[in-house]
Amino acid sequence: MKSTRLRRVYAREEFRSQDPLIGNFAEYLAARNASARTAIAYQRDLESFGSFLAARARGGKPGRHLPPPYRELPAAESSDISAYASHLLKARSYSPKSIRRKLSSLRTFYKFVKMTGRRETNPASEVPSPKIGKSLPKALSERDVGKLLHASLAGRDETLRLRDRALLEVLYGSGIRRSEVVGLNLEDVDLERRQMRIIGGKGNKDRTVLLTHAAADAMRRYLAHRPRSADPAFFLSRLGRRISDSSLYKIFRLFVAISGIDHSATPHTLRHSFATHLYENGADLLMIKELLGHESLATTQVYTKVSVQRLRDQFDKVHPRDRD
Repeated sequence: MKSTRLRRVYAREEFRSQDPLIGNFAEYLAARNASARTAIAYQRDLESFGSFLAARARGGKPGRHLPPPYRELPAAESSDISAYASHLLKARSYSPKSIRRKLSSLRTFYKFVKMTGRRETNPASEVPSPKIGKSLPKALSERDVGKLLHASLAGRDETLRLRDRALLEVLYGSGIRRSEVVGLNLEDVDLERRQMRIIGGKGNKDRTVLLTHAAADAMRRYLAHRPRSADPAFFLSRLGRRISDSSLYKIFRLFVAISGIDHSATPHTLRHSFATHLYENGADLLMIKELLGHESLATTQVYTKVSVQRLRDQFDKVHPRDRD
């Protein structure tokens, strides 16, 4: 008998648009097994566009968010979407990459609107996305990672201090994503074997990742002080519930500030640093691919380019001809 595989479900930030059509679209995304994170992002993108349309129709400022419902949304034309993209680029100073993502949300939404018979065309399909250069993932140096991991926050009680240390060690010591750290349950972590199960990662795929000795030790120390809770989450908030994505981000940014490292670093920077440092120290690309959970080796190969760029930067700093 073939077993049915159950998907991990846990409480995330709840958001459901009050616009009826956007709400229907969110149900469509859920039926397609889109992640809660993706559904929220799509809804917020659509509310942003709906608010832009409503402001223009009423003669108001397009930068001000207006509440739903958005009556102009179903009948929007390509010219409206082009004007919205221009507004984002100029008035709101969004990066081309962010605008591409928002236009992708609109294309998927109007594909749904067309599929359900509410209109005959997809106006977003005719609007080109802004071009962006291919940027390499940004990685911290091993020295900067050391500064981050050894930073200490004054005034933290012992439980929170140990939790924060374990969070940073896990991000760098396993290369998993912020959402995957948040999604960890106690049953997913095997500290004796120094491995974790990632349930429903990107693309709703499961995988096993390894932990460094330092990360496993930090998790053991936190686990000895972890408050008792009915919540199965490994990492808990002050209130004894699963820590949120936003809380993890704020903790990380606080450590970035006190450590004095690159101010633009994010939790995802540690994922890039994990992969880059493994490659620089002789790890096989196939191994890195499996640990990161990449679908294609071509995605992982970007870290070879990162390492060459880092080598060039060091070369330029130390060669006496360029230094002088």
